[in-house]
Amino acid sequence: MERDELECFLLLAEELHFGRTADRLRLSRARVSQLVQRLERRVGAPLFTRTSRRVALTALGRQLREDLAPLHQGIEDALARAAATARGIDTVLHVGFANPLTGEIVLKATEALRLSHPGLAVEICEVPLTDPYGQLRNGDFDVQLQELPVQEDDLGGGPVLLAEERVLVIGTAHPLSARDSVSLEDLAEAPLLQLEGELPDYWREHHVPTRTPAGRAIPQGPGVTNMQEALMLIAGGKGALLAPAHTATYYARPGVAYVPFSDAEPVHYGLVWRAGQAPGPVEAFVRTAREVARDLAAGDPRSSVPGLSSPTRPYAAARPRSA
Repeated sequence: MERDELECFLLLAEELHFGRTADRLRLSRARVSQLVQRLERRVGAPLFTRTSRRVALTALGRQLREDLAPLHQGIEDALARAAATARGIDTVLHVGFANPLTGEIVLKATEALRLSHPGLAVEICEVPLTDPYGQLRNGDFDVQLQELPVQEDDLGGGPVLLAEERVLVIGTAHPLSARDSVSLEDLAEAPLLQLEGELPDYWREHHVPTRTPAGRAIPQGPGVTNMQEALMLIAGGKGALLAPAHTATYYARPGVAYVPFSDAEPVHYGLVWRAGQAPGPVEAFVRTAREVARDLAAGDPRSSVPGLSSPTRPYAAARPRSA
C-alpha cells in the first residue's frame, strides 16, 4: 500500500467529501478519486459509497479505517518525536479547536507557551463539526477547546473558560433578519439546518433544538457537514443556524444576517481531555488558555469569563446585518 493511498483513504474517511479531502492534500479531485479507486482495486471491493449528495464508508471501509488509523498515527507520532528531539523539544502537545474563536485562543496560548515552556511544542488542528470527540478519543488530540456541554463518561475537562452570546444565522430575505433581536420561540418560523454525523443526542439537541421552550416544533432544514456549506444554504433561503456571536465577524458574507437572541443562554467554552490522562503539559496549556480567554473577554463586549464578569449586550446595536 502506497503512503499517498493510505493518507488519501484516511482523510476521505474523515471528511467524507472529495473536495475537502483534495484541498487538505493539495491535490485535484480527480487525483483523489484515482487514489481511492487504485486502493479499492488493490483491496478487491468498494471502500466508499458515492452519490450526488454524500460519500459514506462501506462496512469494509470502516473496518480498514479502524485497522489502519492507529498504525498511521504511530508513524506520524514517531516522526514528530524524532523532529522534536532534533529541535531540542521534550514534549509535543496536540490541541484541537472547534471554531475560529477557539482557534484564536489556542493559537495565542501556543505562542505564550513557546516563551514560557521552550521544551513544549504545540501542534493545533480543527475539530471536525461532524465528529466532535472522535479524534480526541483516538489520541490525535491531547486536549481540545470546544463548546459545552460535554457529557461523555470517558472524557473530562476543566471549568468554563469563556461565555459568548448566541445569534441566529439566517438569510437576509427572511423576515426575521430585519429584527434587532429574536427569541427562541421565533425558531418555529425558521427551519434549522441539521448537522450530519454520528453526534450524541444531547449535543445535537443543544446545537439544533427540535422544539421551542413553549413546546412548538422547529422545522428541519437540509443536512450540512461544515460551516461553508451551511452559509451557502442559508444565503439561498434553505434554512437557519444557531451560532456563537463571533461567527458574524469570521463568516460575514452576502445574503446572510446575524441576529442576536434576546433570551438564549450564552455559548460556553471549555477544555476537554481524556479521563485519566496524565497532567503536565495539558495543565500548562489549561493555565495559559485561561489567561488568554480572560484577556480576550476584556476586549469583547460579546464575551465574558464566568465568575469574573457578566455578559453584556451592546452587540445587538452594532452587529453587521450582512456583508
